[in-house]
Amino acid sequence: MHTVTKAVEVEVPVSVAYNQWTQFESFPRFMSGVEEVRQIDDATLHFSTKIAGVKREYDARITEQVPDTVISWESLEQPRNAGSVQFDSLGPARSGVRVTLEWEPATLTEKAGAALSADEMQVAADLDKFKDFIEDRQRETGAWRGTVGGADVEGGGPLGNDVAQGRTMEGGTPTI
Repeated sequence: MHTVTKAVEVEVPVSVAYNQWTQFESFPRFMSGVEEVRQIDDATLHFSTKIAGVKREYDARITEQVPDTVISWESLEQPRNAGSVQFDSLGPARSGVRVTLEWEPATLTEKAGAALSADEMQVAADLDKFKDFIEDRQRETGAWRGTVGGADVEGGGPLGNDVAQGRTMEGGTPTI
């Protein structure tokens, strides 16, 4: 496995940075190569990506999610990847966001890219795009304040009862 760790400071409260990161469907707005993210349930996401001309689809499971602190995941199939996003309050209107990504380069192109640190540059560029996105808005597009740990999900009712779960998006319309 190849590991990349990058961090950025953003000029928003930690709750705003964290809340935005829980809006997985918005990832294509600031993550290069991510074409679509669809939330299947509170702890499972479906990713469609196209990186260096290679299109892939896979599911990932959130393994830990603690409001304003951390979101961790692991893929359920190929391509193998796992990681975490940690959030630190650096003051009332400033936050640290640190991404650690572990992945298994499969193709020769991916192995060469990892050897040349192309993945590190991409994660850094995506964090810079996140910084621009959230600082320009100064508010999140939605939030989910539930907790995920192992197989447990806390903070809401059954899937589909989005208001009870606290999942909302811009305009107040519930979303998953």
